[in-house]
Amino acid sequence: MHSKRFRRTALVAGATLALGSYTVYNYDTAYLVFASLQRCSVAANVTCKVAYDYLRHFPELPSEPVSAAEMQQILDQRSLVHLRSAERVKHALMKNGGVYIKLGQHISAMQYVLPLEWCSTMQALQDQNTASSLDDVNKVVCSEFGQTIDEMFSDFDPTPIGVASLAQVHRAVLRSTGELVAVKVQHPTVRKYSDIDIATVSVMFEFIHSVFADFKFMWLSAEMKESLPKELDFRSDKANAEQVLWNFSKRPDIPLAVPRMIRASERVLIMEYVDGKRCDSLEYLKQHNIDPAEVSRQIGRVFAEMTFVDGFLHCDPHPGNMFVRPRHRSETAHGHNFDLVLLDHGLYRQLPPRFRYEYAEMWHAMMRGDQEQIRYWSKRLSGTDLYKLFSTILTGQNWDTIENKELASTTKQASFSMDSMLLQHPNLIAQITEVLASVPPVLLLVLKTNDLLRMVDQKLFADQPLA
Repeated sequence: MHSKRFRRTALVAGATLALGSYTVYNYDTAYLVFASLQRCSVAANVTCKVAYDYLRHFPELPSEPVSAAEMQQILDQRSLVHLRSAERVKHALMKNGGVYIKLGQHISAMQYVLPLEWCSTMQALQDQNTASSLDDVNKVVCSEFGQTIDEMFSDFDPTPIGVASLAQVHRAVLRSTGELVAVKVQHPTVRKYSDIDIATVSVMFEFIHSVFADFKFMWLSAEMKESLPKELDFRSDKANAEQVLWNFSKRPDIPLAVPRMIRASERVLIMEYVDGKRCDSLEYLKQHNIDPAEVSRQIGRVFAEMTFVDGFLHCDPHPGNMFVRPRHRSETAHGHNFDLVLLDHGLYRQLPPRFRYEYAEMWHAMMRGDQEQIRYWSKRLSGTDLYKLFSTILTGQNWDTIENKELASTTKQASFSMDSMLLQHPNLIAQITEVLASVPPVLLLVLKTNDLLRMVDQKLFADQPLA
């Protein structure tokens, strides 16, 4: 027992020292060094616990046939380890906050890669984040605009109406104009620790890959390195929102609304206040006689236009970023009894014309069930020959549905069990990581966006008839 405890302590200490040393080497300011060691210790500790749990308690799938009861027992045990590990990691991510929360939110959308237990556990991080104090918010506002909250606003609700991993939003009234606005304020420590956190995540991924060769998710830290600086500058948020508003101004038949951007600095964004509720609030939709199926269709239209026409894609469409605002049909140009309000414009990708063309051809081939064309366009997009797996990742449907030309007409909910797929394809994880390590970076965010939209659809159709 003492030997095991010593080995575990040594492993945690070694991992912490390695991660801390890496960051200290790159960031020599005293408080950053201390923060690095503290945050790295949390990350290293949970990594070791999860690795130990999987090593000792995660059963391998049997190589020989077993009874259904025995197989179910094995799958149940695997599920418990998944769930236990995901909960541990979630608590560690919430403890460190900031970039770690963003990592958990990204994991929650990776249903095409990770077991359901991990994705469902991490979904709580989409809207359960720790709020900064009003004093901290005031300091950020003052440092950005040179005025206090009281000087800028005649009314400022101290309780945020939304808290995310990087920022929180308050309802306020501009003192200069009397306009009701929403004020997005970045958490004060996010920018300070962002480089440390990204470096720590990168080193941990590299360490895991050195131990488990099939782990090829370094692209996730690479994506964070590219996306995070843009998300941390709210001037980009303002520019993106204005670009989307201009793009859709030519399509008044689509019920998309984007809040008017009033003023932005790096860490504070002031925008028009828009009333409404999350698009997956079924009770709210029912109260206002809004058809969830129609909301789903219009979400699909919006993101199809972004993907295939404009090539300017909002890559974080979780329900907290898409509100529904009731409208009277007679007062709108689009003729619907609601607006789809798109929020949080920090994470976008410009999709190159060639990519859009190849991606459209891939979807066209899958809709027709044309196996040769699927193989061809899959190779062009993913760089691998794993076209069946790639099609499954893209659509969230089993290959049989695509091959039988049922993709356009199926009423089956997009779902599959990683464990059941592993029974048929023991090297599935290695194949998935091979695909994701090979595709262009822009496609990774498109895949994430697809999965988030599927999650929204599943919630919107939760109480709808199968047809």
